[in-house]
Amino acid sequence: MKLIKPELPVLIYRDQILPPSETFIKSQAERFESFHSYFMGSRLVPGLQIEADKQIIINTGGVSGRRKELEFKLMGPGRGLTRRLKAIQPKLIHAHFGPEGCLAMPIAEKLNIPLIVTFHGYDATTKDEYARKSYYTHRNYLKQRPKLQRKGDLFIAVSDFIRSKLISQGYPPEKVIRHYIGVNLEAFKPDLTLPRENVVLFVGRLVEVKGCAYLIEAMADVQKNHPEAELVVIGDGPLRAELEQKAASTLKSYRFLGTQPHSVVREWMNKAKVFSVPSIRAESGAEEGLGMVFLEAAAMGMPVVSFATGGIPEAVEHGRSGLLAEERDAEGLGSHILNLLEDEQMWRSFSEYGQARVSSQFDLYEQTRKMEDLYKMVISKQMDGSVEERVRIEKMKPPIAETHHVL
Repeated sequence: MKLIKPELPVLIYRDQILPPSETFIKSQAERFESFHSYFMGSRLVPGLQIEADKQIIINTGGVSGRRKELEFKLMGPGRGLTRRLKAIQPKLIHAHFGPEGCLAMPIAEKLNIPLIVTFHGYDATTKDEYARKSYYTHRNYLKQRPKLQRKGDLFIAVSDFIRSKLISQGYPPEKVIRHYIGVNLEAFKPDLTLPRENVVLFVGRLVEVKGCAYLIEAMADVQKNHPEAELVVIGDGPLRAELEQKAASTLKSYRFLGTQPHSVVREWMNKAKVFSVPSIRAESGAEEGLGMVFLEAAAMGMPVVSFATGGIPEAVEHGRSGLLAEERDAEGLGSHILNLLEDEQMWRSFSEYGQARVSSQFDLYEQTRKMEDLYKMVISKQMDGSVEERVRIEKMKPPIAETHHVL
């Protein structure tokens, strides 16, 4: 009879539990085999559903809740919260995003457990002068960053691009490792019996860094040759009204669908022909860390067109799974979209290669097992030469970002 090993408890820290766009956090945590995850944060927000017995929420509402949250952020966990966390006996705390790492640091110190922090994008790329004017947790991160660099046990970068950013900011190279979270290949699996439509799909927040304005410009050129080609935008944000007005004045066919459940997103990924989120480097310095949505689109058989910015060249292999234009080059973006709409052989080749690439390099199941290996290494304090050891274990190829990029 096979013995079932007990799962080890771990804390997953995100200040807000859990925005709808952060399925990657939930997906990873729920697929651990050796660990049992508790989601901890300051407050619940409308979004992804987390089982009640897996939640540890500091601010549960009202004046009392707000006071507890403020006290926690200013002074760390109080006696009551510390007792509750000690009762769980977590083996480590894993914070997602740099500012959360600083909020989790006092917890790690109180419980005497290791601290892991994953950096996803803006937290490693936003300029310091913008962070100083940002919300409290971001300002606090800037202040606490030197201490975090000393006290943190492992820093995970979602791409080689983010890893280089962290090292340039003073994070110890021997503590910083690149790890791709991965895509749920069971959920993102295309139905090959359904026909593709001449739709270019955008999925993301309607904010500056996602570059939707450049896609609208590109689609105006595309529709001169293919007036039936439609732009479908899924997502919401502060720029929505401005972008809809721009689309109304320049495009023949478009739809803004707002925020949609993941089932609807997958439906559109199954029917659209090209995926495009042309992310840019925002004025604040924020850039795309990797772009899980690019990998999800590729898993669904959709070639990707974007800009060669941030970590995107690691998610999209130019000339194989998609086409990348120079940043802010709307004309080049439109030309790439036209190529994929008109060249069926190219489209099919990119579609097949993209699916195979995600399956071989970005499978959520495989990547989660590697994440668990890192947890075990941290817990056992066997972190000497961790990056070199991980390179050996994964038998990594040269970073994708360093391969050829014909723009």
